[in-house]
Amino acid sequence: MMTRVMQRMRRGRRLHAVLSILALLPGCSTIDSVSSSLLGSGPRTGQPGYVSGFLGGVAADEPRAVIAGREVLSAGGTAADAAVAVGLTLAVTLPSRAGLGGGGACLAYGSGEKGPAHGVPEAVLFIPRAATGAGGDRPSAVPMLVRGLYLLHARYGNQPFESLVSSAEQLARFGVPVSRALARDLSVVAGPLFADPAARAIFSNNGVPLAEGQTLRQPDLGSTLAQIRVAGVGDMYQGALAHRIVDGSSTIGGPILATDLRAALPSLSAPLVRNYRNDKVAFLPPPADGGLGAEAAFDVLANNPNDIPAAVARSLGVVTRWRMGGVTPAAAMASPDLPQSTSTIYPASTSFVTMDRYGDAVACALTMNNLFGNGRILPGLGFITAASPAVVPSPLLAAGLVWNDNLKAFRAAAAASGQSAAPVAVAVGLTNTLRTNQPMSVPVPDPGRANIIACSRYLPGESRFCGWATDPRGDGLALGAN
Repeated sequence: MMTRVMQRMRRGRRLHAVLSILALLPGCSTIDSVSSSLLGSGPRTGQPGYVSGFLGGVAADEPRAVIAGREVLSAGGTAADAAVAVGLTLAVTLPSRAGLGGGGACLAYGSGEKGPAHGVPEAVLFIPRAATGAGGDRPSAVPMLVRGLYLLHARYGNQPFESLVSSAEQLARFGVPVSRALARDLSVVAGPLFADPAARAIFSNNGVPLAEGQTLRQPDLGSTLAQIRVAGVGDMYQGALAHRIVDGSSTIGGPILATDLRAALPSLSAPLVRNYRNDKVAFLPPPADGGLGAEAAFDVLANNPNDIPAAVARSLGVVTRWRMGGVTPAAAMASPDLPQSTSTIYPASTSFVTMDRYGDAVACALTMNNLFGNGRILPGLGFITAASPAVVPSPLLAAGLVWNDNLKAFRAAAAASGQSAAPVAVAVGLTNTLRTNQPMSVPVPDPGRANIIACSRYLPGESRFCGWATDPRGDGLALGAN
């Protein structure tokens, strides 16, 4: 006992000596921060507030998802950690466009030796694919979101994955105010959506669509997220959750087989890359062919930033040529005689971008292949499955990222939604940001909506030259700290 007391006294004298020396230094902030560290007070890694000063930034189409991403950055998480939190939160707060039953695609960049690809972007593809089960009046896509975000996290994250699930879980379980973005989508599809009794119970008040600011509670979704947090992502594809998805899918219009879930693997792919002055620009590759359309539009705007009509025509023409088959992306880009777009309506999507204090960045586009997917909630699981791409056209998932290969440093990232205008929105957002060094300096063409983060002096570098913006005509939010 005496030995432990003497050890405590010695530690106390050492701490007193350190603080006495610090007291001789100018200012008190150093004393406060060091003494907090020594005494064990203040946030620790994994807790919001752990990082002070420059955090990075987040921009997305729904405000609460942005707040979730910024909290992760504040807790010391990477851009990928923040992206996982944003994506899972969107599954709760904007289930019309993102959900556990949907999917998407992301571009991820890790600066220098920090990134697994050593300063070169990667594409993480987890696009909802058609289930192979036959029959049903509303075929479902195979859920891809959770495995896709898990792969992104495995490559670039540093926070425990389960900690990134818990925030979305709590929002689903205890409720969250309906955002303007969700209220708008509900007003569009309330009629057919409320034909499903489970959807009507969640998204309406006695048959009247929930309005902005009213509380959205999704206890079954909260329980599903809790199961993923506790049992792991694999449970959704090969465990108890997988069995419940298989059993429930046949009751909502289109069966999903156990083999579909086991085979639902995301993939890593090299992005489409082109040079732009001293930098390189990466775009999502097919099958996320909105990235191909964005590259085609960027090709036009890099030479003439004001020729929006030509950029739109070339973007949709290249995508249409690619979807006709028999060509590589490069051949579609080089085709002299492009067909007119065969589709005037592409499914809805949502987008977001994240960047951390090191210059790691992620740009994602998520989709349900239709507003609210197939419109029916899996019994007891609380989420809607995406519409099958066998019965609806694939969305144009569009994102782009700019970096300097010599410096191994990030410069800009953009992701966009807006059906057929999403690729052009990315191209316009990036070209104008690179020309003016200001994100969202010029509005993107309607109905496109973009989210952009940019660092005109690169990052790692001078963080005071970084900025983030969401489309002012949309209902999103952009947050960070310099």
